[in-house]
Amino acid sequence: MSLEVNNFKEKQIGIPFDAPLYAATDEGTIEYRNCEALLGLFESTQELEKLVPPELEFTATPPQAAYWLAWYSFSTVGAYYEYISMVMVRDADGDFGYYIPYIYVTNEAALAGGRELFGAPKKLASMNMGKELEFIQGTVERPAGKRLATITFQPQSRMSGEILGIFLTEKIYLYSIRHLPPLKGEGGHTQLIKWYSSVKPHTDPGGLPTAWTGKTSLTYDSPSLSDPIHNLKLGTMMLSAYIQFDMILGGEKILKEY
Repeated sequence: MSLEVNNFKEKQIGIPFDAPLYAATDEGTIEYRNCEALLGLFESTQELEKLVPPELEFTATPPQAAYWLAWYSFSTVGAYYEYISMVMVRDADGDFGYYIPYIYVTNEAALAGGRELFGAPKKLASMNMGKELEFIQGTVERPAGKRLATITFQPQSRMSGEILGIFLTEKIYLYSIRHLPPLKGEGGHTQLIKWYSSVKPHTDPGGLPTAWTGKTSLTYDSPSLSDPIHNLKLGTMMLSAYIQFDMILGGEKILKEY
């Protein structure tokens, strides 16, 4: 009995071809509904040069970095938390976006899909986002009990649609390195992948986007050599927000074959 690989490949993205771990369209899009996230943009240091491939350049001096801690209550790869460390960059096409050196999830389908489709260097971790008193707080641990980061956010005012549109454009470009190691020195591929997220904020009955700005603290509680998200050193916090939204992730193109 032979496995008709080509037939399976026409119908599925992931492996095994007859029972893939994650669901995606032929274009690699993944859909999300009824999500919430804490996000922030901050100034960092020139040391980020060590993390970013030379095909991408910083958009500002000093370089700017960002965090994103989200709870996805529904997606086509399941429900999960996600934490992303990002560096703001520009590519050779002139497009602005974020290079991802570190990213964590709580779901194996999201981990496999992110790594295989887009090269996102996902690892499994323990995360949580909760509301207590006047705060929204998110935590990242790996392994459980080893606190990598804590985000504490106090919402204060609605974020205007104009400002929200600057940071949540129709396509938010993302960049990562997809790597398939060679076997005994043969084969293998390394690619710079350009992909995107399309975030659609929810609106309240009055038509206002459900997005708030406020006071934020981000701390790297227990630096880890195995998970050095602290490499994105914290400078001035330029923007922070809490948003409720729907989202689509998709692939754009391969920028470079190494």
